[in-house]
Amino acid sequence: METATKGYNLTINVNNFNLSYDDVGDGSIPIIFLHGFPFDKTMWQGQLDFFKSSYRLIACDIRGFGKSTDEESLLSIEMFADDLVTFMDKLYIDKAIICGLSMGGFITLNAIKRFPSRFEALILCDTQCIADTPEVKEKRYKNIDEIEANGVTNFNEGFIKNVFHKDSLANKTELVEQLRGVVFYNSQHVISQGLVALGGRSETCTSLSKIHIPTLIICGKGDQVTPLAQSKFMNKHIKGSILQVIENAGHVSNLEQPKEFNKHLDEFLTTLSGFDILSIGLETKKMINSCLSTINAC
Repeated sequence: METATKGYNLTINVNNFNLSYDDVGDGSIPIIFLHGFPFDKTMWQGQLDFFKSSYRLIACDIRGFGKSTDEESLLSIEMFADDLVTFMDKLYIDKAIICGLSMGGFITLNAIKRFPSRFEALILCDTQCIADTPEVKEKRYKNIDEIEANGVTNFNEGFIKNVFHKDSLANKTELVEQLRGVVFYNSQHVISQGLVALGGRSETCTSLSKIHIPTLIICGKGDQVTPLAQSKFMNKHIKGSILQVIENAGHVSNLEQPKEFNKHLDEFLTTLSGFDILSIGLETKKMINSCLSTINAC
């Protein structure tokens, strides 16, 4: 195998760029976390810390973002999905559970449409299946023109305000500042190319009925970027899917309400079959350990 290393900020060459990722915990079927635009893998730290005692968790910096630098490529959602599958191949991962937020959800839906056999379950967070309308696409390209003329500051600041719930902006200033630092870490090229990728994505709504694996959909009730109505649509068209709505959260529900997000994720993971004792959910693991203690006491 090319790498058996576990830890944080690991690097592996994927499709001619160096992909940065975290790989912690153990389990037969890994959970791969894909961040939103224009964030990086650190947005999943709260999930890695909470679940690493029970699952194998992998968080990636998508091409161009975070430490996965690429200042040359013309980016697209299809390219990101190709990178995901190649990355799985490099780590000898036949099947994975994918958890994608926003752009990460776009990548997840693109990948499940093209490579359905590679995924065991899906977690779609604050995302949608529709392509950009002509009006939204035009706005993205106006933003690109503005960025090229005046830099990223105005765009980045406006974006940060849009992704958070109003309560988070007022009361979770440390979190807001932390995410601001992540957004501003990205280069102007990557911000612009990320907008190109988002604007050029294909719709995946017509393929939702072909998804036949367990699917959890999570959305902040106050999400203004990918509104709750879009999550309800996916829930309606993915047979057997589960929708969980998080109060007092906007577009980054895992950051704004991590306890509730982790609770929903844990409940979903415990329903999945085929996991060994090291890979089952936290509550189930506690119950089994309690039972074993009782038996040993007899």
